[in-house]
Amino acid sequence: MDSSPPTKRRRKTKSEGTNDKSSSSPVVVFAHGAGAPSSSDWMLRWKEMLKNALDAVEVVTFDYPYIAGGKKRAPPKAEKLVEFHKDIVKKTTDKYPAHPLILAGKSMGSRYKFMGVWKCRYDRVSCMVAAEVDIDASAVICLGYPLKAMGGAVRDETLLQLTVPVMFVQGSKDGLCPLEKLEAVCKKMKSHNELHVINGGDHSFKIGKKHLQIKGSTQDQAEDLAVQGVSSFVSRCLKGK
Repeated sequence: MDSSPPTKRRRKTKSEGTNDKSSSSPVVVFAHGAGAPSSSDWMLRWKEMLKNALDAVEVVTFDYPYIAGGKKRAPPKAEKLVEFHKDIVKKTTDKYPAHPLILAGKSMGSRYKFMGVWKCRYDRVSCMVAAEVDIDASAVICLGYPLKAMGGAVRDETLLQLTVPVMFVQGSKDGLCPLEKLEAVCKKMKSHNELHVINGGDHSFKIGKKHLQIKGSTQDQAEDLAVQGVSSFVSRCLKGK
């Protein structure tokens, strides 16, 4: 199968000649988590890693209105953010019409102020956008999906609706996404999905020093392996495998 993106994004416009990347290079729209903006150290680091690993023409990050400009309001329900997110996606695909679209999202973890039920409603936005009929994504990358709600219920409705391939990167010690629960959901999903586990990682993939010493590894090595897994997954998706 040709690795070119779907036909409806291959219209020729003057913007196609504005970069020196091959049209096989994806463009990534990368959403931040509930408690920290796109300028956070974590987001900046992963933005750079994704850009390099995927050979992306661009990794687009943005701030939702509730947190833009240093605001400290609680995030609204995810449904209220979908249209804003979709607008970012459409502007990005208009700029790069010949490039495959990858959606990525991060949940920033319980160490932040915005957590609990707000958070579990919120961090599904990238998947919700991917499920929209007018969004033509080639894959979705979930970096720390908050599967479990405050009361312990599994929030899998959005995942079960998806038909786009999904890659999960999860820490094995992530309290918001017990691996056994995620694996059970993955088996029920309609879409192709894969899981990369960061052994010893928490919700933001941070690994304790003792664990790293026992394994003879480093934080950077563990995250590099995760990014390599994401790169391989996206490559297979773009080749239709």
